Amino acid sequence: MAQSLRCFVPPALAGATERRRCLFSQLRGAGVASPCFTLRPRRQTGRISATLSHTQDLDSTALVPSAAVDGVFSSGSIDVDSVTEAEMKENGFRSTRRTKLVCTIGPATCGEEQLEALAVGGMNVARVNMCHGTHEWHREVIRRVRQLNEEKGYAVAVMMDTEGSEIHMGDLPTSSARAEDGEVWTFSVRHFNQPLPDRTISVNYDGFAEDVKVGDELLVDGGMVRFEVIEKIGPDVRCHCTDPGLLLPRANLTFWRDGSLVRERNAMLPTISSKDWLDIDFGIAEGVDFIAVSFVKSAEVINHLKSYIAARSRGSDIAVIAKIESIDSLKNLEEIIRASDGAMVARGDLGAQIPLEQVPSAQQRIVKVCRQLNKPVIVASQLLESMIEYPTPTRAEVADVSEAVRQRADALMLSGESAMGQYPEKALTVLRSVSLRIERWWREEKRYEAMELPGIASSFSDSISEEICNSAAKMANNLGVDALFVYTKTGHMASLLSRSRPDCPIFAFTTTTAVRRRLNLQWGLIPFRLSFSEDMESNLNRTFSLLKARGMIQPGDLVIAVSDMLQSIQVITVP
Repeated sequence: MAQSLRCFVPPALAGATERRRCLFSQLRGAGVASPCFTLRPRRQTGRISATLSHTQDLDSTALVPSAAVDGVFSSGSIDVDSVTEAEMKENGFRSTRRTKLVCTIGPATCGEEQLEALAVGGMNVARVNMCHGTHEWHREVIRRVRQLNEEKGYAVAVMMDTEGSEIHMGDLPTSSARAEDGEVWTFSVRHFNQPLPDRTISVNYDGFAEDVKVGDELLVDGGMVRFEVIEKIGPDVRCHCTDPGLLLPRANLTFWRDGSLVRERNAMLPTISSKDWLDIDFGIAEGVDFIAVSFVKSAEVINHLKSYIAARSRGSDIAVIAKIESIDSLKNLEEIIRASDGAMVARGDLGAQIPLEQVPSAQQRIVKVCRQLNKPVIVASQLLESMIEYPTPTRAEVADVSEAVRQRADALMLSGESAMGQYPEKALTVLRSVSLRIERWWREEKRYEAMELPGIASSFSDSISEEICNSAAKMANNLGVDALFVYTKTGHMASLLSRSRPDCPIFAFTTTTAVRRRLNLQWGLIPFRLSFSEDMESNLNRTFSLLKARGMIQPGDLVIAVSDMLQSIQVITVP
C-alpha cells in the first residue's frame, strides 16, 4: 500500500506561492518529506498537488503527480455532539475543550432532566458504579443515556465500574451518615435481617474481625474518615472516631498498623469477584462502551477479562479500563497499562495504600506512562469533594483540577459530587471552566511538551501510521492550522493524534456510533459519525460541504487531514 503526502493550497489565495514555499519547508522540518523533491502542478483542479510515495526500496522517495479522481461521494448526514457544535459556532475551533469529563450517575442525576443537564454541561462519559443499585436501576440509566444520544444528538458513552473484592462497607440506612470526633462506631461482619443498629456499619469481608487488632487505624474511603480500633467482640469491631467526616455507602476500608498498610488476607482476594462476573455479564448484554476493573493487580486479569468479553460478545467494542488504586497496581503498572485499553487514577483508594505525599507523583507517573503507551487516562476521586455539600469548591480543589489538566490527562471524573451531591451541575461547570482556562493558558504560552513518545507500533504498517500522526501533529503546531481531520474506521489513527496533544482540535470521523462514543473519552477528539469511502478528495469535499452548511467551518480555514485507510497527510485550505 502506498503512503502519500498531499498538500492542497488554492493558488488564488493571496500569498499562496510564499505559503507553499513556507509549507514545504515546514514539512521537511517535520520529517515527512525528503529535502530533495520536485513539484508538479495538477491542472484539472486548480490546486497544487504533491504525493510523497514510498517504494519498496525504503531509501528512495520521490514526489509524483496524484491521479485525478472524479465523482463525489453520495450525500448524507453527519452526526456530531450538539453542545460541541454550538460552542464551535459561537467561539470557533480553538475554544473547544480538550479534556473530557466523566460523571458518575447516582440518585442525584439519574432522571432524564438531570442527565440532559449533565450532557448540556459537557459530560462525555456517564459512569455507573456497580457498588450501588440493582441491575434494573442501572439498565434504566443506560437506556436513558442512549435515548438522550438518539434524540438530542449527543455521543455520551457509558462506563460500567465493577465493585471489586476489596474490603468495603455495606449500605447505610440513609444516603450518608456523619461520624463525629470521639464517637464509638461498630463495624460488623454480621448479616442483619433488620435495620442496622445505631452507629453500626456492616463489612463485606468475613475475615475482617480476625485480621484487625486493637490499636489499628481504620481508614474509610481513603482517609476521609478515620477510626481507631478499641475493642473486638466476636464478629464486631468497636472503633473510636479520630477524624470526623461523611460516611458514604459501600466506601472502601483499609487498616494500618504501626504506620504500614495491613494487607494479609485482603491481598489474597480475587480481583474479579463472583458478583463482578455477574455485573460484567450485565454490562456486555447492555452494550456498555467501557468496563472499569477495580483493584487490578496484574496484566493477567485484564487479558482474562478481554478473552471473556470476546467469547461472550464476538465483535464487541467494549474497552477495558484498569483502575490503578493499589500497591500491586503500581508495581506492575506498565504491563497492566499495555494490556488494558485505558487506565483510571483512583486516588482515593490509592491514597489509602501508599503515603499521601506519594499520591501526586504516582498520579504524574501513571498519566505519563498512559500517554507514552497511547492509552487514555482518567484522573478520578475527590477532585471536588467539598461540592458534595457546598456550592463552591475550595481553592485547593481548583488547583488540583488545574494540575490534572496541565498534566494533559485525557479525562477528569466526578464521583460522589455528581452521584449524590447537592450540586452536581455546578461541580461539572467547575471542571469545564477550569479545563478551558488552563488549556487556553497552555496554548497562549505555547507550552509544547518535550515529552518523548516512544515507538509503540507492532508492525511496519502501524509504524507508518505512527510517524504520519506524529508529523501531522507537529505540522499542525508549526503551521497554526485550525483543525486536524482524521478519517478512521477503528479509531486508532485518532488516538495516535490525541497522544501527540496538538494545539488544535481533532475532528475524528468514523463510520460507527460505537467507535464514535469510545473516542469521546480521549483528549482533544471531537468525534463525528460519517460514512466515507477510500477516496480522500471526495471525503474532504463532502465533509467541507456538510460542515460549512452547519456553520462549523468557514472558507479559508486551514486543515490537515489524515486517514487510516490510505495513510496520507493532506494540508488543505477550506474552499
